[in-house]
Amino acid sequence: MTASNATFTGRAAFVTGARSGIGRTTAVAFARAGARVALADLSAHGLRETARLVEEAGGRALALTCDVTSEDDVKSALGDTFQAFGPLDAALDAAFNNAGVEQPVKPAADSAKDEWDRVVGVSLTGMFPCMKHQIPLMLRQGGGAIVNASSGAGVKGFKGQSAYAAAKHGVIGPTRSTALDYAASGIRVNAVCPGIVDTEMIQRFAESTPGGPDALIADEPVGRLGTPDAIAAAVLWLCSDAASFATGHALVVDGGQTV
Repeated sequence: MTASNATFTGRAAFVTGARSGIGRTTAVAFARAGARVALADLSAHGLRETARLVEEAGGRALALTCDVTSEDDVKSALGDTFQAFGPLDAALDAAFNNAGVEQPVKPAADSAKDEWDRVVGVSLTGMFPCMKHQIPLMLRQGGGAIVNASSGAGVKGFKGQSAYAAAKHGVIGPTRSTALDYAASGIRVNAVCPGIVDTEMIQRFAESTPGGPDALIADEPVGRLGTPDAIAAAVLWLCSDAASFATGHALVVDGGQTV
């Protein structure tokens, strides 16, 4: 399936971590599928470029500077989304909670507490206020779909990645529990677990990885890095009507890395 197979005409999507990489690509994919797209990120500059690409793809963009570790920021961003895309139209049909940060490769005992707090705070704790304030918007219109960004590191351990693995493993538990909370209300909640995908984050991560990019490629059974487009297609499928019977699932898209 490609992202273009899913149809979101007349629908609205909210994407965090939208300034680059998987977030940007998914936002543009939503736009190509007909959605209005709210873009949330700390980087105003990155958001401007993503908004340009969304509009170039035929979508309507709403750029929102937002720190997902601040519930006030998240609540304000979703309020702005409702004002821009609702209340006459459906204000929020799909959400991709994608914001996250990487950690340097180092053994657990060599990691600093502030490194742990940053990674877990953005990649895990930041998911909670997003879902908390997305769900009421979806309930008022009778349903919706949420996808949370986990990782291959959410289903297995990786050497030198204690904080990142903690955050990404942590994403899956609340995803499944929240899916059960709202299954009867028409809200589906799933996670996507990308493998090693060619993004700015992975390029930074490779700099602290022994062997660099070649070592990362060697870790993928398919012999190459993944593309943001492949993850965007998975997210759009999970948010689409084609996945109407899928909830509480962690979809691994990793080229066989965690098999």
